[in-house]
Amino acid sequence: MDILKPEILHEISPQRKEAILKRSMVDVSSVYLETREIVMDIRERGDVVSIEHYRKYKDDISENDLLLSEEEIAQAYETIDRNIVEKLKFAAANIEKFHQFQVEQKMWSVEIMDGITVGRLVRPMDIVGAYVPGRKAIYPSSVLMTIIPAKVAGVDKIIACTPPDEGMVANKTTVIAADIAGAEQIFKLGGPWAVASMAYGTATIPKVDKIVGPGNKYVTAAKMLVFGQVDIDSPAGPSEVLILADETADARLTAIDILSQVEHDEDAAAVLVTTDEELANKVCKIVASELDDIPRREIITAALKRHSAVIVATDLQEAIDFTNEYASEHLQIVTKEPFSILPRIKHAGSIFLGQDAPVPVGDYASGTNHVLPTGQCARMFSGLSVDDFVKKPTFQYLTKDGLERLKDAVVTLAEAEGLYMHARAVRERFEEN
Repeated sequence: MDILKPEILHEISPQRKEAILKRSMVDVSSVYLETREIVMDIRERGDVVSIEHYRKYKDDISENDLLLSEEEIAQAYETIDRNIVEKLKFAAANIEKFHQFQVEQKMWSVEIMDGITVGRLVRPMDIVGAYVPGRKAIYPSSVLMTIIPAKVAGVDKIIACTPPDEGMVANKTTVIAADIAGAEQIFKLGGPWAVASMAYGTATIPKVDKIVGPGNKYVTAAKMLVFGQVDIDSPAGPSEVLILADETADARLTAIDILSQVEHDEDAAAVLVTTDEELANKVCKIVASELDDIPRREIITAALKRHSAVIVATDLQEAIDFTNEYASEHLQIVTKEPFSILPRIKHAGSIFLGQDAPVPVGDYASGTNHVLPTGQCARMFSGLSVDDFVKKPTFQYLTKDGLERLKDAVVTLAEAEGLYMHARAVRERFEEN
């Protein structure tokens, strides 16, 4: 039985369309109260809370067990296949090169009127924390994606937190990735315990200015709870792709691209919107045939049933309109002239152009960042970048003549708002003592 069947876009019911658009948007309500208790407890008691939690892995745990030692880092390099290490370095070089182009000039200024100079500075944050998933989900690529942009931005200190396994042992590939990326300290700490410790600071974990990186719903809830105490990146939900294709797309490759996206987890989403009904039918049949014997079959099947779809649009404009409405984390444009479509795309996290640009190249080694907004958040958020690790304070310098040119406007508007001392702060500069 085909799990995916083509659906005609203009015939889809409003309820079905809403379900496709909504997919599995992040919802932390079920874990919010539990997570809040952990976060507040760490704010009050610090490392003790984490030590109590991790006694399930090691009876005699102490604060010293939370920080990864230099010996553990060296051991990781000795243990992991050398080819994996080299490929991590290869990917890191491309990621660093891409993010170098995002660095802005450190200051600009302009004289907007005679005697009135205004401008803006670009200043990196002092310290940033990267959350790195562990245990069930091991993503060394995410380590590179979260730490390298901060390093390129000029952040003084970057730390990483990752959940340990039994015996308080961190995943060795994750450790190597964090070391290659430039983390100054790596802590064996996960979940809300890691997020709260980085947000409030403890005797062992330094307080950071910003926390970035993907995690489960407990991590997401914790990040939302500490937002304001620290900055965070956009809330991350299950992975998703929308493939915009015409008759030139290869059906088999398109089917494989769909399957590659939904192997993440049961809540992942893959949507094909195409102007070619024949392509849609072929893709559905190939997906069904592939399900007979592939790894992670149960996960893939669940994701295809829950949040995936194959949609046939009347024409390219209708397909593009739906693409913008969907606002996908990953967008593949597989059309005859993909660059002609690009200016018409308003909302997407990361865009992959052409038949030979599948999403995994951005996940690992093309250089672009794979920490991206999900669940239609691409309508208002961008993917992680150097910009996320800098502040941009403004400045102004006025001569007396420049101030005089603004005097009437400032005094009038300040008094209109009832802020008479604001007005006086300007007026007094022109009154004789």
